[in-house]
Amino acid sequence: MEAAVKKGAWVSLRKTILQPGERAAGIPADTAAVPLVMWVSGFLEAEADMGAEATIRTRMGRVESGILEEVNPTTQVSYGDFVPEILEIGAQARGILFA
Repeated sequence: MEAAVKKGAWVSLRKTILQPGERAAGIPADTAAVPLVMWVSGFLEAEADMGAEATIRTRMGRVESGILEEVNPTTQVSYGDFVPEILEIGAQARGILFA
């Protein structure tokens, strides 16, 4: 069994904001079919188990509740695959602007 996460740990929560039936009219069907979910990080207000409901205080002091997902979360961003043409854009722009 996994140990409970201690109060004060930096964690990430998942919180469902809207269920599919609550989503706005007019959004694409594939978007309307899934819940609107947010992830938020902050300091755990009380000891909690992974996957359980927990409350955090964000760095700005906002209090949020949700499902405890991760301890010491990292930002994982991808802008997609490498595009070789992008390497040339800067040189082309300088040539056009400063020629």
